[in-house]
Amino acid sequence: MASRPYTAVLIIPTGIGAAIGGYAGDALPVARAMAQVADRLITHPNVLNGAQLYWPLPNAYYVEGYGLDQFAAGRWGLRPVHQNRIGLVLDRAIEEDLRWRHLQAADAARATLGLDLTDYAVTDAPLDVTLRTAESGATWGTIANPDSLLRAVERLIAGGADAIAVVARFPDDFGSEALQNYRQGRGVDPLAGAEAVISHLVVRTFQIPCAHAPALTPLPLDPSLSPKSAAEEIGHTFLPCVLAGLSCAPQFVTRAPAQASDLWAEQVDAVIVPATALGGSAVISLSRTKTWVIAVEENTTTLQVTPEQLGIRAIRVSSYLEAIGVIATHKAGVGLAGMRSHIFPIQPLVK
Repeated sequence: MASRPYTAVLIIPTGIGAAIGGYAGDALPVARAMAQVADRLITHPNVLNGAQLYWPLPNAYYVEGYGLDQFAAGRWGLRPVHQNRIGLVLDRAIEEDLRWRHLQAADAARATLGLDLTDYAVTDAPLDVTLRTAESGATWGTIANPDSLLRAVERLIAGGADAIAVVARFPDDFGSEALQNYRQGRGVDPLAGAEAVISHLVVRTFQIPCAHAPALTPLPLDPSLSPKSAAEEIGHTFLPCVLAGLSCAPQFVTRAPAQASDLWAEQVDAVIVPATALGGSAVISLSRTKTWVIAVEENTTTLQVTPEQLGIRAIRVSSYLEAIGVIATHKAGVGLAGMRSHIFPIQPLVK
């Protein structure tokens, strides 16, 4: 029996200390396994980025968070591409040696992976990134000169860029408790919230794929480093995974005419999200449709926003292994009741 492709959306919000997906690409194993069950997997850079590590998933859509919100709300569609030409923005605040490290990483991606990049642009003023932490423990941030970033992006688009990679100089804070906790696999990524602010600004302004890589001074060696954080400490830059993701990120469809290959929110079958982090725009939008909402209890966060608090009908599962089983069952057209040891008798409809 023929059926349409099964589409799943995997969301692990940035900067909320998710036990899985709150560190350096540690949700990639989940995405890899889920992509084997779903025909199409839509997810975002926080899930797929692992600094110098990444994994090509031919059926995965690499979609920035603001664009994912617009897609889930039905305002934007996603259009698959064979290849994007990537424009690279470098923050003027990046020191010369560190700038060369990022330029060499970009050249390596061109020579070794065959990625297509335009000439790069340097912002006309330092972006001046500031990091913040909310009372909940979630991280966020600001940039003092957003107009400088937008001017650089505008130049790259005029030069033929289809997608934008941004490298901003982030403040070094070697001695902070937050950084030490993160390196030990505890707490919240202190950079993630500010990274999201930067990419959201570009996507909202230009409706173009974008992702961010922070520029930082390499940290001193720590033999007790957590495996969850280790991907960020094996080189001088986090840029390779961003370039790999953007190279085939879908373009945003914001107006007619549509193409047959375009993907829209009504085609989403399931959205998978941590059970305490259902307050995001994309999840709320999809919960108003026929999309199954699968809440993963094992993936704890600093938040306590549950489906019950929001009146969202969700399927609670203990782990991503169980979530993948639910997706496989749904895709097979099998009712979940049929997978249990006891089935209640069918009942008359109550008027």
